[in-house]
Amino acid sequence: MTEALSHTGPDGSARMVDVSAKATTARTAVATGHIRMTHATLAAIRANALKKGDVLGVAKVAGIMAAKRTAELVPLCHPLPLTHVDVTLSLDDALPGVVATASASTVAQTGVEMEAITAVSIALVTVYDMAKSSDPAMVIGDVRLVTKTK
Repeated sequence: MTEALSHTGPDGSARMVDVSAKATTARTAVATGHIRMTHATLAAIRANALKKGDVLGVAKVAGIMAAKRTAELVPLCHPLPLTHVDVTLSLDDALPGVVATASASTVAQTGVEMEAITAVSIALVTVYDMAKSSDPAMVIGDVRLVTKTK
């Protein structure tokens, strides 16, 4: 007999996994991704010369806010008491573009992978939003989980 998928109920419908029997442990996750753009747009971000203002500062705050709201955005995701979220954005001339990295931590019964991935995704979407008038052909990519601990 095969084991049922964890997010599938006995009738085949989607359900939130019951984690009540799992131990509460310290958990962390790190995710990364990037947005490619023209060299001119990257230079404008570096010089803080775009009309919408401080692209990297706003994107960092957006990523942190997104991590805190992951359970509202991703169906079946458990709401978690986050103990720490950090988002870093770095300019990469070789890309050219911006690399986002997010780390998330909690002490809970389930991991924070989705929070880290959501933070990176929304930080990069925010970069796009703030710089799209300069470069509407920007491309977000390679969003992925780098590490997790439990």
